[in-house]
Parts: sequence; C-alpha cells; structure tokens
Amino acid sequence: MVLASPESGWLGRFLLDPGTTLREVVTTIEHAALSPAAVLVLVGVAGVLAAAYALGRLRRARLRADARQVTVLTPPEVDPKGALAFWAHLIGQLRPAWKRALLGQPHLGFEYTVTPEAGAAIRLWVPGSVPTGLVERAVASAWRGAHTDTTGTARPPLPAAGEGVRRVVVGGELRLGRREGLPLRTDYSGELVRDLITAADDLAPGQAACVQILARPVTGRRVARATRRAATTGTGTGFVVGVLRDLLDLLAPGPLHRTSARTPAATGVRGGDRQAVMEVTAAARGAAVKARGPHWETVVRYAVTVPISDTLPTSGAARAVARGRADALATVFGACTDHNYYRRVHRIRLGRLLEKRYLGRGDVLSVPELAAIAHLPTDDGLPGLHRAGARALSPAPQIPTGGPHTKPLGVADTASRRPVAVKVSDARHHLHILGPTGVGKSTLLARVILDDAEAGRGVIVIDPKGDLVTDVLSRLPRRFGDRVVLFDADSGNPPPCVNPLDIARTGKAGSDLAVDNLVTVFHRIYSQWWGPRTDDIMRASLLTLCAQPGTPTLADLPRLLTEPAYRHRVTRTTPDPLLRQFWDSYETLSDTGRAQLTGPLLNKLRAFLLRPFVKAAIAGGPSTVEFADVLDNGGICLARLPKGSLGEETSRLVGSLLVARTWQAVTARARIPAAERPDAALVLDEAQNFLNLSTPVEDMLAEARGLRLSLLLAHQNLGQLSRELRDGISANARNKVIFAVSPDDARDLARHTDPWLSEHDLSHLDAYHAAARLLVDGQNARPFTLTTRPLPPPTPGRAREIAAAARTRLTTSDVQASGAVAVESDGGTATRRDPRRVQPPPVSKSSRKALPR
Repeated sequence: MVLASPESGWLGRFLLDPGTTLREVVTTIEHAALSPAAVLVLVGVAGVLAAAYALGRLRRARLRADARQVTVLTPPEVDPKGALAFWAHLIGQLRPAWKRALLGQPHLGFEYTVTPEAGAAIRLWVPGSVPTGLVERAVASAWRGAHTDTTGTARPPLPAAGEGVRRVVVGGELRLGRREGLPLRTDYSGELVRDLITAADDLAPGQAACVQILARPVTGRRVARATRRAATTGTGTGFVVGVLRDLLDLLAPGPLHRTSARTPAATGVRGGDRQAVMEVTAAARGAAVKARGPHWETVVRYAVTVPISDTLPTSGAARAVARGRADALATVFGACTDHNYYRRVHRIRLGRLLEKRYLGRGDVLSVPELAAIAHLPTDDGLPGLHRAGARALSPAPQIPTGGPHTKPLGVADTASRRPVAVKVSDARHHLHILGPTGVGKSTLLARVILDDAEAGRGVIVIDPKGDLVTDVLSRLPRRFGDRVVLFDADSGNPPPCVNPLDIARTGKAGSDLAVDNLVTVFHRIYSQWWGPRTDDIMRASLLTLCAQPGTPTLADLPRLLTEPAYRHRVTRTTPDPLLRQFWDSYETLSDTGRAQLTGPLLNKLRAFLLRPFVKAAIAGGPSTVEFADVLDNGGICLARLPKGSLGEETSRLVGSLLVARTWQAVTARARIPAAERPDAALVLDEAQNFLNLSTPVEDMLAEARGLRLSLLLAHQNLGQLSRELRDGISANARNKVIFAVSPDDARDLARHTDPWLSEHDLSHLDAYHAAARLLVDGQNARPFTLTTRPLPPPTPGRAREIAAAARTRLTTSDVQASGAVAVESDGGTATRRDPRRVQPPPVSKSSRKALPR
C-alpha cells in the first residue's frame, strides 16, 4: 500500500482524513508483521543491531585499554606552524577499511586543563593501540624543544572529588552550526589557547576547567560526503526540517516537483540578489579549500567543576559559578566563526564522557582547522603553564650506547631513551662536568666510578664533601673490598700514608718534581700570605731533607728550621754547594731574624700537622700505599676529605698533595711502552681546589692523555676557576657535560654547543638533566641532551664492611712490613720494593675487561 502520492504528502492526507490514514498504517503493519519473512527480517535486524552494539563496546574497550597520557611541556619558543606539522604527521594512523570495520579507528585526545594547584597543562590522551613513542616523536618533531612526560595510566581530565566532597560539573559539547563541509576561521589574529587559559586563570581552590578535543583521521569518502552540498548556506535537512517543510508546503503550495539540489534555487538565492550570489560563491570556494588535504573527525567538549563548600553552600550557587566559567570557555571558540561556527550542545553525564573519551560521530575538520584549536600556545607569558626548560636533542648515531670499552653517562631524554656513553679511548681527552649543587653531578660521577671499578680500571677519587665517597662505598660489590684504599677524615682509625717526600720508587731524580709540587701547592693555597723568601726557605729545606738517607717527611721541616742540633747534623752532609751556602747564611741570622723569616711558613705547617689525620696520612713516615700500584693494578683509592671536618684550607692542601702524588706516579709511566699502559682515572669533585701543581694545567691534561690517565673534573661554576684553569680546561678537557648553569656561564659555554643548544637551553636544564658534547674517535660529535640514571639502592652496612676490609689489609701490610724490616736487619739484605706499601692485588685477566689499546 502506498501512503503518499505524488500530488500530496502523507502529512496532508493525514490532516484531511486522519482516521483513514491511521487505519491504512495499522493494516499495513499487521500484514507485514504476520508474514514469516517479516519475522525473519526483524530477528535478523535485531541480531545485527545487537552484534553492532557488542562490537562497538568491544572497540571502545580496546581503545581505552592500556591508554597512556602524554604531558607536553611547551618550549621557550613555539613555531606557529608546528601544529600543522603535528596533525599532518599523525594522519598516517588511518587504518585500512577492514581493520576499521573490525577494530575501529583509534582517536587521540588533546586536552587543556587548568587547576589552581597544578596550573595549566596540555596533555595528549593516546590509546594503547597507537605505538609507543609515536606521539612523543611527533611532538618533538613538530615543536622543536618541546618535552614530553608519559605516564602509563591515563588520568581523568577533571580531578576526582575527594571523599565527602560534592562537585558540580557544568559544560557541554561544541558542534558545527552549519554543514561540516564549510570551513572555520583559521587565521585568527589572537591566540586561542591563551584566551582559554586566561578564561580559567583565577579559579578558586578545588575548582578545575578542561577543554577536550577528540580527533581521529577520516577517509576521503567521508570528506566527500561532508563537502558534497557545502556550497549552500543552509544548515542541513533533518527529520524535523522535513516535517516543517511539508507543513509549509501544505499552507503555501509551491511547485509540484522540487528543484534539484544542484540548481541555484536550492541555495535560496534569487537571480537578482548579487550579495547572496557572492556569499554562496565565497562559501563554495571555502569549501573547496577545506576539501583539500587530510581531515580529522572531531568533537570538542568543555567543562568546569566547582565543589560545594562554605563559600558556595548549595548546588545552585556552585552551578551558577560553574556555568559562568563554562560559558567563558565556550565563548572563546566564537573566534573561529567564518563560513561555519561552533554551537553549544548539552550533554548528559558530561563527566563520564570526558573521563571515557568517547568519540561517536563528530564533525569533519581539515588539518588547518584542527591546528587552529589544538596547538601549543605561542605566548611565552602565560601564567602557570607547564614549560620545558631546554630543548631535547637526540644523540648522534655514532655516540656509543655502552659496552666493555665505554663509560656510561645516562640515557637520552628524547623519545628513544637510549643509553649514552663515552668510549674509554675518548675519555683520555678528559671529562669536564659543570653544574651547581643538587643537579646530578655526584650521581654521574658515582656511576662512572662504579663502572671503572667493575671494569678493573684503576681509579682515584678525591671528594671534599664526603657524600660521593659514601655513595660509592655503600654500592661497591663485596668482592672489591681487597682493592680499596680509603682515606676518611671522619674515621677514628689510622689512615694509609702517602708521603709526598717518599722517593723510594722514583729515586733522587724524582725529588725535584716532588719538591716543586709541594712548594707550588703551598704557594697557591696560601697565596695571600706567601712571599719569595718563604718560597725560598721551603724549597731549600725540602731539597736538603730529600738529599739525606732515609725517608723524610713534612714533620721534619719544622725541626730543621728551629732545632740547631738537628739542622747541623743534616746540613753538614749536604752535597749541593748552593744549599750549603743557603744554610751558612741562615746560620748567620739571629734567633729573632730566623723567627721572622720562618714564621709565615711554620704557622701554616703547624696548622696542617696538628691535625692527627693529616699528620698520619701525609707525614706518618714511609708511604704505605703507592698510587702507581693503584692505577696499574685496578685499585680503588677513595679520599674522603670533608671541609666540615678538616677546614677548607686543610682539605684543599691534603687533596692537592694527593693529586701531586698521583701525578708523580703517572709521569713515571713514561718508562712503560704506550701499548702496555692500562687506562686509569682521576676523579676530582670541586676540582678547582686541587689543581695546584707546578705543571701548567694545559700541559698536565695533554700529557695525561698520552699516559692514559683520564681526568673527570667537576665543579659548580666558571667563576671558581682562575683564568689559567679556565683556558686550560676549556681547550683540553674536550668532553663536556653541562648541567643547569647560570646565565653568565651559559653565555660562555654556549660556544661549545651552538647552534644546536643556545645559552637559554643551558641555563634552563632540569635537575639530573644535562647537555653533553663528546668526542667520538677523537672527533667532536654534535651536542645532545641526557638524563642521569639514578644510583642503585645502597646496601645496608656495605660501607662499613668495605672500610673494615681496607683497614684490615692495611694493618696486615704493616705487620708484614715490620717482619720484613727485621729480616733485613738480621740478614743484611735489601729488597727492591718497600714491603710496607699497601698494594692492591692485580686484577686477573679473566675478571678485567679487555681495554682498547
């Protein structure tokens, strides 16, 4: 049965004869329902609908499963075209037709959230089906310098209400007000994101605002349907519009046959109305422009949540406040009005829609339109916005990731998160580590020290604060206890002795270098009170003591200058005529004259030697540890010299003397063929305190490379370095690791990292975040950024256990030394090496990692 004829619509027949029309409808339904085919059709339709519903739920569950949240930290300078690149890049996630039909098309969520507690944040909700790291790399590629922080569990965009707290959520959805083929405005002269954040800037505690943009890529067919009739200025034809049209046709009959939708009459334009024709033409051009390129299907939701509190005691009051805030957010999108515009749509259970990120059928937007509403703000003055301190640069491919011939530094802070390291051969060009306290220098140094110990490379560490040595001791494996030599100023046990005047191994030829280093160390540390006469007295006295048989110590120097009998016994056998002339003139002085000359030197020596730890470690007799053995046999020498226990000057002096002794041991390697010199390291925290040798720094660094000693020089700022030290380290410590520094230092250090990293980047690095420029096979690689790895948890009691093992070995060596001396006296024989020296056992070939030569 036909309910409508060409001459009249079904509505007209119903109004003329409602009873007959209803009877015809009921009769038609009864005949259709009683037929077996109709029953099968109904069952089939119900089954299809149930299957479609179940498939839809399964798709949505799969999309939400393992979803992650990516917080985007805005870079200091935002490229306005970055959003275009970002959304165009991700259009490649469009799945094939069969996969979309079975599994659905994943969508992304671009969310702006503002809370008084956490400020403004820009986050991306990413389904688990999108590959890990894809969105993070797209962000880094589109916005240079942007950082991403990914969490494995996606949180709701609006904070959850606490226990016993009631909240009111007000908001809605923004949908296109005209046919979706018509374009929105993309050349807005203001800043939409700034306006959104500003609209929610002064929220009260407990309130929150959110704008959520859900988007998924669509096919060309979907775009073609959206733009097919876009040139018309109507809002579309739906059921309600069709009923109203039939009613108007009934009241004011028009032509029997409707005009084709493709004719100008369908647009409502009369032939003589030029303004209307121009409007339609402009809309057609805009639609044609929008139809080009990739497209996304989108939904925009906004909401504000307000708690019911003392100031807003009723839900009505809270709802009024929330409605005003929500209207301010929605009003911002009025700036997108062009041929199309956004209209507000009420949604029930809005909070659940926001939390589940459900995207049904949305509006089609081109990439420029989507980029206009979903992008990073270009305004650098937005309050409370989470910003990235420095740009993230991935390491060059040739930067090693680790291995037996490398020293680990950390991991890249880009999406790859790959490990980064420096080759042992390149570490011979030394490592300069710069940054204030608390940024991660000690963590990096401890990592390198533990790796050197694991690899069997000798390492000497001088720590003026004490924490670095404590961290290392509490994490060393127990099997390394017999390789440790420990100087601890806070320990009540006697330390090992490193006598800077002990030249038993180097012979008389090494006395000149030992004396030069000692005098230079005292001169530089006490430069304000050091004159040429003091320098002359100390140098002549030390050379005189070194010329005597036996092992002199610094404790003999005051006796030489103040005790006539001891001085006469020592100086009468001095072979050097210049030294005898010096002592002859010294003897002619009165006691008062000698006291005036020696007073500046003696008061410093007394302050130094009156400390029991210093006297035992520096002037306790023959050396009980040889740094040559530590460096060559994989020893681990840890010198803990806290300034709080020793005083600043004494800590500097002891550390400088240990460095001088290390340098004497290193220069002795010149007698060993280059291929047989094992790699070793000297780690100096607060390095400016200990580089006080007679050898210029640039010469020391250049010679150390050939002798296979790598120096790790760490300090806080460039102002701590003298001009000589700054130039020498800048030119010869060619591996640079720079943590957050002051703007003044960043200006100088940017010369090493330009044009990849600017001075702004160097001064805005986060904690445990550093910029590095390393050598690869002797060549400079481009800079990159990294984050240091946290140390493993300390082993309780391990530091005491290692210290006890080192102390036991020292005591055993002293007992053996006493027995060896007795045998010497009784038998009259001589040994080649002083048995009193503590020598770490050599690392076996099976446990030592093969090192490059």
